[in-house]
Amino acid sequence: MIPRFNASIFGGLTKEMVNAYENDGILVLDGLVDPDMCDRLQARMDEMTHHFDVAEHQSIFSSKRGTHAQDKYFLDSGHKTHYFFEEEAFDNDGNLTAPLPLALNKVGHAMHDMDDTFSAFARQPAFKKICIGLGHTKPLPLQSMYIFKQPHIGGEVVCHQDATYLRTEPQTCIGIWVALEDATEENGCLWGIPGGHKDGGLRAEFKRKADDSGTFTETLDTTPFAENRKVPLHAPKGTALIFGGLFPHMSFPNRSEKSRHAYTLHVIDGAAHYPSNNWLRRPKNMPLKGF
Repeated sequence: MIPRFNASIFGGLTKEMVNAYENDGILVLDGLVDPDMCDRLQARMDEMTHHFDVAEHQSIFSSKRGTHAQDKYFLDSGHKTHYFFEEEAFDNDGNLTAPLPLALNKVGHAMHDMDDTFSAFARQPAFKKICIGLGHTKPLPLQSMYIFKQPHIGGEVVCHQDATYLRTEPQTCIGIWVALEDATEENGCLWGIPGGHKDGGLRAEFKRKADDSGTFTETLDTTPFAENRKVPLHAPKGTALIFGGLFPHMSFPNRSEKSRHAYTLHVIDGAAHYPSNNWLRRPKNMPLKGF
């Protein structure tokens, strides 16, 4: 069983917390984020989703098909705020199958540097303490995502490792996943494989092509993830799941009546090398900013 820690009063990582992270690949911190902060982020996203043009942002995110990977809209989202729809959000005629706010899969990937509310959420002191406590010398927020996990149409996210998509040398990617609403098995909570970060290393690398015309995935190891060992990661509102880039995790479709809003921040160590063939690139006039 993955241990859980009460972090409603958080002064930094304890030895027990670090040991849990190193052993399991994930650290569960209940109550880390104040519910009021979760509410403010949800309210801000509600404002944002009511002020954008569907036609301008019409891109469908799918972790199964990967069609988004060749989409310039996706590739440009590393330094912008872009909106991505669920796979089942449109019918064959291109009409929305659900009201607009309920048709979105996620928003990403630079809100933490473009919006004051998102910046305040991403740069709360606890997040910096966590990254430093886990070995970062120069923690840099790299990308952020607001994930909706919509009722009925929220799709599956296949088992993967975040370091596939956000690579440094050495590997320093840390994911901070925050439940903005209660995440249960019913509404599509995350599942993870305890100790899976020790099962043979990185399975694949998602890269930009040399001519910048698109992306490709290079397979490093065909060994399947040990999904028979996966466990549900229940997360009450305000809980933070902290996991490294090699930790295998996934989520099932949400077929319930309840949404499962969540926020993810990925942080890398600025002291590590960030390969230029990572999909996420920033223009020179928009460098990464620390906490």
